[in-house]
Amino acid sequence: MLKPLIPEGEALRRAFQWLIEQGGHCTLQTVEQASLRFDLTPKEEEFLLRQFVYHRGAASDNSVSGQ
Repeated sequence: MLKPLIPEGEALRRAFQWLIEQGGHCTLQTVEQASLRFDLTPKEEEFLLRQFVYHRGAASDNSVSGQ
């Protein structure tokens, strides 16, 4: 059984929640802002980039390239 994605560390959890509250459509700048706001490590920021920008961006890139 798969576990829900819950990041470890209080600051990372708060940043993750903050990004979700921003409407779910995140950019590099939004993630950078969250990283600064919640004093995240580079590794934590990379985690957020993978979850909110790269992963979701790849799905939208596929739909654009298919036209």
